[in-house]
Amino acid sequence: MPYQCPLCHHPLQLSGNQWRCHNNHQFDQAKEGYVNLMPAHHKSSKNPGDNKAMMQARRQFLEAGYYAPLRNAVIAKLAQHLPPHSAELLDIGCGEGYYTAGFIGEAVGHPDLAVHGLDISKVAVRYAAKRHQACRFCVASSHRLPFAEASLDGIVRIYAPCKAEELKRTVKSGGIVLTVTPAARHLYQLKALIYDEVRLHDVAPEQIDGFSLIDEQQLHQTLDLPGAAATALMQMTPFAWKTSAAIWQQLATSEAFPCETDFMIRVYRKH
Repeated sequence: MPYQCPLCHHPLQLSGNQWRCHNNHQFDQAKEGYVNLMPAHHKSSKNPGDNKAMMQARRQFLEAGYYAPLRNAVIAKLAQHLPPHSAELLDIGCGEGYYTAGFIGEAVGHPDLAVHGLDISKVAVRYAAKRHQACRFCVASSHRLPFAEASLDGIVRIYAPCKAEELKRTVKSGGIVLTVTPAARHLYQLKALIYDEVRLHDVAPEQIDGFSLIDEQQLHQTLDLPGAAATALMQMTPFAWKTSAAIWQQLATSEAFPCETDFMIRVYRKH
């Protein structure tokens, strides 16, 4: 499926190593296989997205398998709820592609499925495209999806923001949006190191215009993390900015830091 031009919204066609629309807007396909569809005037900073330290920490933590139960649960929900003969799936906020790579057609029971990953971070997308060549990756804003109206059978949002009108615009009738959000006690023990009073996450379901909630699952576990993993987990969260040197030292020297993970997985069907 061709992309949509982020400037004029006409279809983009690939010719050689360039994506081009009728108005002659051009976007180069990188040697790693991704395309950057983030015009400079759409950026809020020079290098939007997570910084290098956060990405390296996330890569280390995820590749150790600590969130494999979440990935497997999302794969199972996609296999259960994607419409028959689904052809196009988008992972918004794909990062380095850890989850995206698990959504290929064979894994979710749709052999003709094309899996797309989108992220605002060029560094993350470059890594994902180089490593997971069975998927298609682009740099773009989650609030301006470079896909045509009613072109996607499903969208996955793991912690990622996206305007409801963009979900409604791009998902086909009968298609799905799968979201993963923090449940009440997600990372409670990490937060307790920083805050005197820990607030539990709100677990009220999101209301998405044009969609109905059809499935919901809470996934809770307690991890016993060695120092390197506990440090990586803290580093990949927004709490890292508030973490003192003493807390970093405590995490680094921990033999088995107990930390709860608590997720809400929800599936919405477009009317």
